[in-house]
Formats: sequence, structure tokens, C-alpha cells
Amino acid sequence: MNIGKLNWKKVVTKDAFTLGEVQGGDMDTKTWQFTHLHISLTDEALKEFTLNKPFLGQVLVCLPVDYIQEVDDTITLNKSLQELKNTEECQEYITK
Repeated sequence: MNIGKLNWKKVVTKDAFTLGEVQGGDMDTKTWQFTHLHISLTDEALKEFTLNKPFLGQVLVCLPVDYIQEVDDTITLNKSLQELKNTEECQEYITK
């Protein structure tokens, strides 16, 4: 699948919590496979993860593509919100 087709798709956890929207991804240039998606978090997700929204920019998390259960009009993850909160795989960074 073309990563461009995933941009702006909503990302929902397996317990139906809207996490945010896809803003890009990471590729392993040795295997030419996408390894992670960059998710721009909603205000509700920021509260759940106890993160602060920057004055300018947005907070993104980097999720492994292994967390994807299904891609349709939305991207459904195979993890619940609580599982995502407890994982070390999620990486946070802020864009401007």
C-alpha cells in the first residue's frame, strides 16, 4: 500500500477510542518496508496520555505497523488505549 493513501486517515484503537490521524511514517531503507506510522494525537488522546499540546505545532506518536489490525476508511489498531499507554514502543515528538 502507498503510504500517501494512509495520510489523514483516522486511527482508532480496538476499544473504539479515536487516537488521531496519520501524518506520515518511517521506512527501513534496507528492506524498503514501512515500520512505523506517525499519528497526530487528538486533544482527547493528549489528555489520556497526559501530554500537553504545544502552542504551535502538534504532538505525534510513532506506532509500529505491527499494531495495525485493519485498514479501511479508518485504521483500526489491534491494541486498546490502555495497552498503548503501557507500551514502550510509542515514541513522542513535537512538530512545528
